[in-house]
Amino acid sequence: KIHNWDTDKRERQGHIRYKEIPVTQSINRHQILHITMKIKALSRSNASTTRETSGDLRIHHRNLDPTHHPLQRAREYTRAVTSAKIDRMFAKPFIASLGEGHRDGVTASCVSKNALVPFVSGSADGEIRIWDLGEKNIVKDLPGAHSRRITGMVFGNDGSTFYSCADDGRIKSWKVYPDGDRNSSTISSNDDADEGDWATPHGPIMTYRSSAIGSFKSIDYHWSEQQFATASDCSVDIWDPERNSPLVSFTDLWGSDDTSIVVRYNPAERNLLGQCSMDRGIGLFDARSGSSLQKTILKMRSNCLEWNPMEPMNFVVGN
Repeated sequence: KIHNWDTDKRERQGHIRYKEIPVTQSINRHQILHITMKIKALSRSNASTTRETSGDLRIHHRNLDPTHHPLQRAREYTRAVTSAKIDRMFAKPFIASLGEGHRDGVTASCVSKNALVPFVSGSADGEIRIWDLGEKNIVKDLPGAHSRRITGMVFGNDGSTFYSCADDGRIKSWKVYPDGDRNSSTISSNDDADEGDWATPHGPIMTYRSSAIGSFKSIDYHWSEQQFATASDCSVDIWDPERNSPLVSFTDLWGSDDTSIVVRYNPAERNLLGQCSMDRGIGLFDARSGSSLQKTILKMRSNCLEWNPMEPMNFVVGN
């Protein structure tokens, strides 16, 4: 018998087992020599491959050489995106419900740019409600604020005054934090247009109306100046809160008489406005020169337009 006693590190660690294999070798016709040899066979212990409990992860042996994994970065990126999507899918984004909601459908809402607590909403029956997002309850209910559906609401730059417009052809200003009982100060082009207005501690502080405008569809306040813009059934107008008539009126909407439904101020260019109309158009206006710049016709009618606050040269529309 011939024994090979050469050992290495694997043999000393117990990863090598010897197996005896009989080898028959013919020496000559009359004599046969039986030789037993030992060969090295790789093996792993059960502890390195077996889980201690059924809840443990299975152990996988991988080759970590980057040359054998040329698409490792792409696979890791795909796995990270999938993991983020799964987290979003199984998350719970619903925080709370504001109780005692509107009796009719909510058609407009806005939040203050200066504070996180005040939130106002308007409904199709002309009702306005002021909410406290911190306490998640209602602060004030203003039924009959408008006689028809409220189409737009926006906060002023002071954070306490907000404006509402509706299909009744009126724009009204309100106070979120009233100073006390006050009387309504009405500004209108018609003397008898606001006979039905009533005053509350929250307002209306002022009422704006023009005889040339039938109904308002959208309103937006300037980011730095004391002025706001409205979109109506015949024009896009820019108003001063202290005047009873528009400062600028864009009545020639590229030869189209369709209703403008959305208007938005650019956050960087103070004199640039974006507008959407019922004829599937998207237009840009220059308030400084009082002229229309450009218009694009899409395949479908757009009902929302928003400027990118980080890259104000871009805007997005929804239709």
